[in-house]
Amino acid sequence: MSDGSSYASRMRTLVLDSSLPEIEALLAQRKRTGIDRRDEVWQGVLHLAPATSFSHAQIAQQLALMLNEPSREAGLELVMQEFNLGDSIDDYRVPDGGIFRPGTEGVWIATAVAVIEILSPDDEIWEKLPFFAARDVDEVVIVDPAKHRVDWLALCGGHYAPTERSVLIDFGPAELVARLEWP
Repeated sequence: MSDGSSYASRMRTLVLDSSLPEIEALLAQRKRTGIDRRDEVWQGVLHLAPATSFSHAQIAQQLALMLNEPSREAGLELVMQEFNLGDSIDDYRVPDGGIFRPGTEGVWIATAVAVIEILSPDDEIWEKLPFFAARDVDEVVIVDPAKHRVDWLALCGGHYAPTERSVLIDFGPAELVARLEWP
């Protein structure tokens, strides 16, 4: 490991002074290019998320097509687009998609009926579960393209547990696994 960049690429990095010119330039570049749209703030700490891959987008498109009709039939609205789940710029997460009650609107969305996450390398999805639970998100769908796996979790007693079928829409993880065309 003679190159420090390969070492840094395999670990999390915490920068205590975000006013450094290099950090300010990085954040400005991310904003200018639009790759900051997936960045999150966890209790005041900025988490920079990498841009998603083409295969991530392929999975998202398939999910939009598969989950739209069951969501509508349940009187709910599916949005397979990033959104800000939280109350303010000081603490929010950006899921890949969600299922909502009709009439949901705004920049900061306090809750969702379900959030949908597509796992990317080095993703922090599993660490987001307590945040989702605190906001009364009923279900979390986690799609892992690398393992061809779907974890469908239901909120129970303040924690998430695996479920074989959604209680919100007529769908479940086994159906997603079988119907997805995995990249």
